[in-house]
Amino acid sequence: AVVSTQSTGERSSHGELVVFASFVDKPTNLGGLSRTCEIFGVRSLVLSSMEILNNKEFKSLSLTSEKWLEVAEVARDIATVTNYLHHMKAQGYTIVGVEQATNSVPLQDYRFPARSVLVLGREKDGVPPAVLHLMDVCVEIPQTGIIRSLNVHVTGSIVIWEYTKQMLASRQKEGA
Repeated sequence: AVVSTQSTGERSSHGELVVFASFVDKPTNLGGLSRTCEIFGVRSLVLSSMEILNNKEFKSLSLTSEKWLEVAEVARDIATVTNYLHHMKAQGYTIVGVEQATNSVPLQDYRFPARSVLVLGREKDGVPPAVLHLMDVCVEIPQTGIIRSLNVHVTGSIVIWEYTKQMLASRQKEGA
């Protein structure tokens, strides 16, 4: 299901979170997500094309984070995405969509399994309806403002932090 992976440096990953960002288009959003993923020890960042790693705008935000992070390529066509998500489910991962959907769980109420794939949607359009049914659960960030949409990089960073916070708390309990 994965076309290719790369990691040129010693990996910084300590977690089991996979961030699926193949639907995200903008190099700045992807560069920021790469940096967030590396900082919080995400296992893998999935992009639609490795070519983005050479983009000037991507690099300006990533600050070389892609060198310390496993980056995988999965084309964004629905058949390839479907195969990839089925593959990850077979590996024991829970597929978590970040989407304002009918049955979305507020982020603060959701308890992430350690092995989670976080599916981020396309800028403005969100997770495509053709793959939404593949999600085991959708989470959303409660919002009180008039504008009902956060930037995908910001959204991803908030959800990655919530996952990380929960995993840190779980490790503390185990060590106590």
